[in-house]
Amino acid sequence: MPAVVTGDPLGLACVFSGGVTAMVPYRGRVGLGLAGELLAGLAGLLHPHGNVDARVTVVGYMRALRRMVDALTEDGFRGQTADLTRARLAEYWLGASTQDEWITRRVVSRLDDLTPVLRPEVRALVDGRCFNQPPRFKALAPYSDTEWDRLISTCRQLIASSYTAHKKAREEAAWGADPRVSGWTPRNLRWWVTRHGPMNVATLAGYQGVNRWSLRLGADGVRDVYAELFPPTDVVIAYRLLLGAYTGIVPDGIADLGLDDIDWAGDATILLDYVKGRTAKESLTLSPRAVRLLEQWLDHSALARSLAPPPLRGCLWLRYWSARGGPWLALPPTQVSVARWVSRHRLLGEDGRPLSVHLHRIRTTFQSLRERRAWHGSARASIDPNHSARVEGDNYLSVATPAQQHAVEQIVEDAQHDMLRRARPPTVLDEAHTAALARDYPRLVGGLRLDDAAMAELVGGQRDVFVAACADQLAGLHGPVGKPCPARPWVCLLCPLAVFAPRHAGNLLRLKAFFARQWRVMPAPQFMAVFGPYASRIDEILTRYDPSALARMAAQVADRDDELPLRPEEHTA
Repeated sequence: MPAVVTGDPLGLACVFSGGVTAMVPYRGRVGLGLAGELLAGLAGLLHPHGNVDARVTVVGYMRALRRMVDALTEDGFRGQTADLTRARLAEYWLGASTQDEWITRRVVSRLDDLTPVLRPEVRALVDGRCFNQPPRFKALAPYSDTEWDRLISTCRQLIASSYTAHKKAREEAAWGADPRVSGWTPRNLRWWVTRHGPMNVATLAGYQGVNRWSLRLGADGVRDVYAELFPPTDVVIAYRLLLGAYTGIVPDGIADLGLDDIDWAGDATILLDYVKGRTAKESLTLSPRAVRLLEQWLDHSALARSLAPPPLRGCLWLRYWSARGGPWLALPPTQVSVARWVSRHRLLGEDGRPLSVHLHRIRTTFQSLRERRAWHGSARASIDPNHSARVEGDNYLSVATPAQQHAVEQIVEDAQHDMLRRARPPTVLDEAHTAALARDYPRLVGGLRLDDAAMAELVGGQRDVFVAACADQLAGLHGPVGKPCPARPWVCLLCPLAVFAPRHAGNLLRLKAFFARQWRVMPAPQFMAVFGPYASRIDEILTRYDPSALARMAAQVADRDDELPLRPEEHTA
């Protein structure tokens, strides 16, 4: 359903994409004829005909139109949109703010699209370049840890103190009585207010038959009672900021939330529906602390909601408003209200100036903190940039139990053993020393604990694998103890159990050719990560062979994958 211009009072009746309906009054006092035409143009920009799809945005547009009409009327303009001239519009836009100029240009242009009323030269001005160019957009940086802690602590303290006072005031009201019968006391006043709602001080004094000035005195005065029983603007700001910090919902989504958007999926689970202006309707399952906060707010505002007019009871952020037009208000707090809230609670930034509270910046900080917590696959480094290496080691890499300590020590030992194994030179036998293995290689024989039968099998070829002879395939170095070694052929190049003899030269050359083919088909970083240590080791081994023997063997290498025992995924063709 499109937006409709209403006449009494002048304003817009809107229906947004989330099913929310709203009546937004114009509130202007002069130039109502011109304002009515401009509202028709604004209605053409609203959902479903345009992209304006939130009450807070409509209110902002309405304020810009009101400032334009008031400025033109003050300059003596009494006509309609068709009477606007290039000079009149140019004079206003040159003195207007960037946002007001952009909004009013959109509205006037849309009005002329729906009902052509502008002169050609005026329409050309409207479609032209803005006089006030907006500044370059700069992404909001997350709050620092200190600023974030101050903001969250302030919100929590304000909410806790207000909610405690609210519960105490309701308990006091339950023990009160009609002040017209039992006399005026703070307890009886609370009893009266919980049943009749807030009212003008003079009216309340007339009901109770006391002097109106006596109701204003003392800590338990009327305004204090109202602030205890009904959440004021300061408390609503704290709740909204804390909900944004807990959930990361976009600001326009938080501002337009209603009771119908809260879907209970259990005793402690809430599925929150909200509308993101740039996309569409979205849903979010709230975290436990966000659920507790929302439950507390619903209880905190239940009394106010029960006494408010029926059209306002479905609004989530209903608050007490003592100014003209109150006592109830469902609109989100303005930036001016938030700035005053910051000043009252003395929130300072890193530069010592009042903290700039921005809901978009809160969302940015929420996403930054969430990314810091998600280490696996994080776009940030594997080490928190906010911690030094010493802090990481002292506080985050310590172990808590003996089992964890043993596991960490085992990992360190394995890593050290692997480094020593790679540094140890390979065991390569030549023709002269093969028969005298025990005499010329006592370190090898002692380290591998070989007996005479094992040495005979090692030298005779009975223990050969693809590129070497293995001293013990059941040692469990690369697999379970007692099971045949499952390692791939190139792993033997760095294995301390491998012994390379002259008869292995052909397979070593075939493996080197395989490395060369992999180098051609794999990116260099990937090749170095998978095959780099083995490619270096094979060169070290082959340098100990007779060059003439290697030349004869190289003639027998066909440079094909079927020369090696490869798995299908390891083939290069």
